[in-house]
Order: sequence, then structure tokens, then C-alpha cells
Amino acid sequence: MTKKRFAHVGTGGRAAFFYEALVGKYHDNNELVAFCDTNQTRMNYANQRLQEKFSHFKPIPTYKADRFDEMIQNEKPDTVIVTSVDRTHHTYIIRALELGCDVITEKPMTVDEEKCQAILDAVERTGRHVRVAFNYRYSGHATKIRELIQEGIIGDVLHINFEWLLDTRHGADYFRRWHRDKRNSGGLLVHKSTHHFDLVNFWIASEPQQVFAMGDLMFYGKENAEKRGVTNFYQRAYGSPHAENDRFALHLDKSESLKGLYLDAEHEDGYQRDQSVFGDGISIEDTMSVLVRYKNKTILNYSLHAYAPWEGHVVSFNGTKGRIQLRIGEKSYVNAGGKQTDEGATRMRQLLVQPHWETPYEVPLENAPGGHGGADPILLEQLFGNPPEDPLGRTATHVDGAMSILTGIAGNISMRTGKLVNIKDLVHFYS
Repeated sequence: MTKKRFAHVGTGGRAAFFYEALVGKYHDNNELVAFCDTNQTRMNYANQRLQEKFSHFKPIPTYKADRFDEMIQNEKPDTVIVTSVDRTHHTYIIRALELGCDVITEKPMTVDEEKCQAILDAVERTGRHVRVAFNYRYSGHATKIRELIQEGIIGDVLHINFEWLLDTRHGADYFRRWHRDKRNSGGLLVHKSTHHFDLVNFWIASEPQQVFAMGDLMFYGKENAEKRGVTNFYQRAYGSPHAENDRFALHLDKSESLKGLYLDAEHEDGYQRDQSVFGDGISIEDTMSVLVRYKNKTILNYSLHAYAPWEGHVVSFNGTKGRIQLRIGEKSYVNAGGKQTDEGATRMRQLLVQPHWETPYEVPLENAPGGHGGADPILLEQLFGNPPEDPLGRTATHVDGAMSILTGIAGNISMRTGKLVNIKDLVHFYS
């Protein structure tokens, strides 16, 4: 049997989730044929990591970003996996499609409406396929919510209250790295909340129509720290005596993966993975509230903040026949700083149904192994294995990717202008 060929663009912290699965569990039917990145040291590290972990693996060719077309021509991949910096996703997605490849992209699909439109145009023009790696759709609790709503347990969903909390370990990490520059990530309303907005779209089988948002940088950043009486500042943790006892500091030299991916690689491009969360130059928000009306008239009240004392989310659905309430506590993590299987592992979960006029009852939830509440192994099987039919429709297309980011993009516009934003004014869909 001919193996399916994959090239991988962007070999940073998230990349190993995909390339280790391809070379490991799914090696029999798939072949990883090339790496592409702006940084040669990181590609070398990826090859070394795979060689040490899998005895059958032989180092694959590496291509700097300006040789992307050459990589496609030489290695002839069927699919390109994109896990580069968010603002570059559209570049690789569009060019891969034009060169005859399908694409699997990490979320968010891209960061603004213009780049989103360019991807939609490219899919229409080429007829190729883009899949967005939304793992949260596959978690046991997210799947159960979809089932309960489909079954009409609480009737029509009229209102959703969704609070997501990032703690001072995981949440702080977005303010140390490239995400802190909104040009790179679209801010947390795009980079992180795309997961959450996709879940709402998936749960209620509808699309966002109108968005209003407020948000600001209220905890991280130098000015906020100064207001709280902080006097010892540093630019980055590595080599700084002020960072030694700072609980917000990330020490790259104490993690083999962080050292190999970033500290050893920064001589090539100057990227510092361990910047101070209380430094200057942060242009993303850490406190956000969003109000959304959907095409089916459901109203969402959403909030996200990145400095909570615990990690997780609470979401309630109010319907014509009652209420569903979900409470999930997650294990906090630092990207690329620990075991891949630990990412987003659930520590606490409760799903409560409260029908009108009847006794509330708790719905049991499966405690599946794997990251993000057991979602990661299922997503990988969907991407690289032979998955069974999925009547819930959890596979996310480019349209799903667009609909999830457009809520956050509209939120960014609303925060900037103070106005209500209509989704239909942002991009054109072909069908």
C-alpha cells in the first residue's frame, strides 16, 4: 500500500504533537517526508528528537522557509501540516493548495479577515481541502454536550454563559512568547478563544451573526506591575538575577525540550521564548468579555482571563426545557515544557442537567486517557488513522475554521471601534 506523504511547516512547541504521531503510531500508513521552518536549529532538533525516540526513523530533509516551493517539488507531499506562527498560516496554506496539496493546520486558521478571505478564495480556486485541528471537539465532555443538545434534553438553547480561565502558569505563557504581539497571534480572542467559539458553533449547530466585545491588558505588562508595587524588572529570564525567584519566570535551561527548541536556536533569529510577562511590548489583552448573537437567535455571553488561580471552564446552557451546566478543571501546562500527553488533562469534571420542574441529575463522563480530556488521541486517529464514521460531524473544515476565528476577529474590531460588528461584513463565503 502506498503511504500518504506529509510535509511539516513550523517545528516549534506544538509541532511534536503531529510529527511524533506520524513517525510513531501511524507510521505504517503515513510517511513524514520533510520539515520546513525559518530556523535550521529547530528543524535539526526535531530530526534528532525523532531519531532518539523511534529506532526506525531516519532524518528527513529540511528546508528553510524561502525554499517551500522547492520542498513541495522535491518531496511531493500529499498533505502539508502547518504549525508555524499564526500570522504566517495563510501563506503556507494558500501556497500548499496552489501546489496541489491538502492542508492540516493548527488553530487558529489565520488571524484577520483579509487573510481568512484569501484562504477561502484559495480553497474555491484550487478545489483542495483544509482541515483545522480542533481537538476540543473530541473530548468526552464536549461530545456529550453535543449529544444532549441534539437530543433536545433542554429544548431549544436560548442563552449560553461561557467562562474560560487560564491560570498564572499556562495563561502567563502567552505573554512570554510571540503571542504577546497581536500582529502575530490576533490576541487571545483569536489564538485561544477560537477553540471556545468553535465549540459553541459545534454545540448549537449555528454560526455567529453579531459580535460586541470589550477587553484590555489589566494584569500583565510593566505598567500594571508598577501599579502593584513591583520594582525589580527584567527583559528575559535567562541570565537575569531578578528572574531567579520570580514565580512568573520561565527557565529555558531547566527543560531539555525548551532548551533544544528555543535557547539553542535563538542565535539564528533572536527569538526569546522567556520574555518577562511584566515587560514592555505586550499588545494583547488578558481580560476579555464578548457578547454574540447567532443565526439561530441564541445569545452567548463569553469571558476569558489569563491570570486565574485555577485552569478550566464553566459553561451553562439555558433552554426552553431547562439547563445544562458543565464545570471542567484542567491540568495547567507550559507549551513544549513537559509531556505532550499532559496538555490540558482534566482534573475535575461535572455535567449537570436541570430540567424544568424535575429533579436535577448528573450525567457521567468518560475519563478517557490522553491530552485535552482524551481528545488528542481521537483527533490524531481522525487525521492519520482509519477512524470510524462520526455521526456528530466533529471533523473541522476551512469553513469551521473561518467561523471560529471570525467571532474573535469581530471581537478585536469591536474592542478597537466600540461598535457592534456584523460577521457578514467581514468575508464572503462561496457556499
